[in-house]
Amino acid sequence: MGTGADTPPEYVGQDGVGVPDALQRLWTPHRLAYIQGENKPEGDEPQGCPFCRLVGMDDAEALILARGSTVYAVLNLYPYNPGHLMVVPYRHVADYTELTTEETAEVAEFTQRAMTVIREVSAAHGFNIGMNQGVIAGAGIAAHLHQHVVPRWGGDSNFMPVVGHTKVLPQLLDQTRTLLSEAWSSS
Repeated sequence: MGTGADTPPEYVGQDGVGVPDALQRLWTPHRLAYIQGENKPEGDEPQGCPFCRLVGMDDAEALILARGSTVYAVLNLYPYNPGHLMVVPYRHVADYTELTTEETAEVAEFTQRAMTVIREVSAAHGFNIGMNQGVIAGAGIAAHLHQHVVPRWGGDSNFMPVVGHTKVLPQLLDQTRTLLSEAWSSS
């Protein structure tokens, strides 16, 4: 490792990784927990559901940005992009058609507010917004509905995710949470 701000990091070779090329590699071992399904709830019951568990935690610890009367906004632990959040009903419900009129309206309101806040904080150029309904559709936690709000910027899909299958995030989740929750409160 380097010894100061002006000293570049020391290249450390590793046997078995091919020809030494002095290329610095970024490792994202936290993604392995997601890939292996660590802490993924089994079954469809609220017991053990991470979205049900979050509501009883401190907002900062749970990465909750804002709470409404029927839904809350929370940062995604495994974000596709910085600021990737989810709008989640408090009620443990799996299907969009099972939401009440009040829940449906508040999911929409929180989604709009999330877009406004993310644009204010990080000048997002666009968004991917959506829900994966059921395991077959790609839902990681199918038993508890959640809507993703993923900010996008021109050129945000560079060689890292395409070639390296790694997403580089420039900020820690607690720092992102602080910025977004402060903007949410003041808007």
